[in-house]
Amino acid sequence: MLIKRNPNGIDIPFGSEITPRAIFESRRSFIKQLALGSIAGGALAEMAMREAFAQSAGAPKLAAKTNPSFVVMDKQTAYKDATTYNNFYEFGTDKADPAQNAGTLKPRPWTVAIEGEVKKPMTIDLDGLLKLAPLEERVYRLRCVEGWSMVIPWVGYSLSELIKKVEPTGNAKYVEFVTLSDKKQMPGLRSPVLEWPYTEGLRLDEANHPLTLLTVGMYGEVLPNQNGAPVRIVVPWKYGFKSAKSIVKIRFTKDQPRTAWNLAAPQEYGFFSNVNPDVDHPRWSQATERRIGEDGFLTRKRKTLMFNGYNDVASLYTGMDLKKFF
Repeated sequence: MLIKRNPNGIDIPFGSEITPRAIFESRRSFIKQLALGSIAGGALAEMAMREAFAQSAGAPKLAAKTNPSFVVMDKQTAYKDATTYNNFYEFGTDKADPAQNAGTLKPRPWTVAIEGEVKKPMTIDLDGLLKLAPLEERVYRLRCVEGWSMVIPWVGYSLSELIKKVEPTGNAKYVEFVTLSDKKQMPGLRSPVLEWPYTEGLRLDEANHPLTLLTVGMYGEVLPNQNGAPVRIVVPWKYGFKSAKSIVKIRFTKDQPRTAWNLAAPQEYGFFSNVNPDVDHPRWSQATERRIGEDGFLTRKRKTLMFNGYNDVASLYTGMDLKKFF
């Protein structure tokens, strides 16, 4: 499930299903090299695996009680897989790049500015966020738009707890999330693959839904850098790219915010991006998914569930054409 770039610029794959065509082609080329007996390539990849996992190990623990109302019974994805197979383009577009490159991120000190259409704007530091509400462990499904999935025990509390503190005005209709944009800490920002800083957004009612998690940890520990340290959002009924990472600003707006992937390819990545097996991506089906760490190459893929199985959110979209508002 890893990729390591050697000094000659060749991508070494342990996994698949990367969207950018150039990455896909480089992987296919290297697979051919492995098939011809490239022992050195395999050794490099194994070294990358050890280095990436070591970077995630030994993180500080978080005291959190499991909330049984927010626990799916699916088998949890191994910590090793969840921390070494990531999309976080600020650290590179390959799946293993975040684990290998995110050591430059400095998650402390950290502040998040809350502004816009609120009565009580504030800037709050990480310790303040940790104390704002009791921490809970919630086990959520994660479904990537690329057709793979995981099951992760996150630590945090409902974003609505923070929203109550800042008191949105009557003009607030949307919530925008802005990711850190610092080239010194995030080498991937030198690539024009997206418009930086990375931004995402939700309707206010979506942001207020109890499932929407202000997230500070996973697997009982603080978030690893590659998974969005020190604070991110997790919206389990939407494709993973909607869950903004390493957040430095939360802005309440009356107009729908411009979001990174919707700006890059609006015909492929809608603003809502709810998990919907009946609405295919223009370049692949969304009817099934590959569960990371479980499904082998010849194993039949799982059927994708509407709203990723979180049917309680359906009432948010009453009367909406979810094929039009994808």
